[in-house]
Amino acid sequence: MTATEQRSSTPAEPRKGGLEQWAPRVMPPVPALTDEQALACAFRILAHGGFSENMAGHITWQRPGRDDMLVNPWGLWWEEISASDLCTVDADANVLAGKWDVTPAIHIHTELHRRRPDARVVIHNHPYWVSVLAAVGMLPEIVHQNGSMFYGDLEFVNEYTGEVDSAELGADLASRIGDAKVVFLASHGVIVTGDDVRDATFRAATVERLCKLAYDVHLMEKDPFEISPQFMVGMKASQLERAVDPFWDGAVRLLLRREPDVLD
Repeated sequence: MTATEQRSSTPAEPRKGGLEQWAPRVMPPVPALTDEQALACAFRILAHGGFSENMAGHITWQRPGRDDMLVNPWGLWWEEISASDLCTVDADANVLAGKWDVTPAIHIHTELHRRRPDARVVIHNHPYWVSVLAAVGMLPEIVHQNGSMFYGDLEFVNEYTGEVDSAELGADLASRIGDAKVVFLASHGVIVTGDDVRDATFRAATVERLCKLAYDVHLMEKDPFEISPQFMVGMKASQLERAVDPFWDGAVRLLLRREPDVLD
């Protein structure tokens, strides 16, 4: 075997990325927010990015060390939610505080929180491009470098069982989701989990764009260039370790300039 053949037969080392490669010294400022204000911002940021379907869906935030969670009420569209509109529910979905009701679909979230200590934030809705792929049982192909943040993290629940409106149905869905970070639901939508509001919002916004890119590339009837796992590992680290904060901070600054009432 020649030296060239030996090198080509040796698996390439994953390329490093993230904070191991570079970290910013200073970042542009963003106003301090209460938990309720941060979550209200997340609703509007995702709504304006096309992630929501009118009044459908929830975002729940179970803050560290607590069993209760913040959630949106039934009847408000995501783009009109302000901080004072949010409700608090306990681990069994009973409303503890808030002006309005919360639908039984909240059990999609409560049962996942119960089984997943890592899933502090759970986002569920029916964004258009996700729903297009979910309708035909497809996961999006990673056709762009920023999609690398989902490398190894996408799963599909390949069965539609109707509305999830009870703890029992929520528990069944949670068991099928397992430890996946991002789960497409057949003929339904998507569930995105994250460590905090910033992380989960970034994942949700990016997965919808990933689906749009994958769909448009598919329409071209051309094979996309393959992105080697060797490079996706480093890019995933860079996205999740370096891009979350500037995405969130910039989105919040832009939102507050346009819609300061989100903090009310």
